[in-house]
Amino acid sequence: MDVTDADFQEKVIEKSKEVPVVVDFWASWCMPCQILGPVLEKIAGDYKGKFILAKANVDQCPNTSSTFGIMGIPAVKMFKNGKVIDEFVGAQPEPNIRAWLDKNM
Repeated sequence: MDVTDADFQEKVIEKSKEVPVVVDFWASWCMPCQILGPVLEKIAGDYKGKFILAKANVDQCPNTSSTFGIMGIPAVKMFKNGKVIDEFVGAQPEPNIRAWLDKNM
């Protein structure tokens, strides 16, 4: 699901009180983002609803990106109970992402 500054509170913060939400902060001009995005989407499909994958384009979400201190992309943050519980920056191999998810779920 795509999120914007306008709906981030509802789609990410509030929803994370029910199920973990993983937010991929990305941009269309970022090559590592183009590599990571499909990997995250595949993993989200494999996990069958255990978490929600949200995509925040930093060019379209300047306020949210600033609020969460996004300095480099791709930046991936997991939200639980309305708060960031863990994060990583940069494209990661699929096994590392799965291990990160399993540790934080």
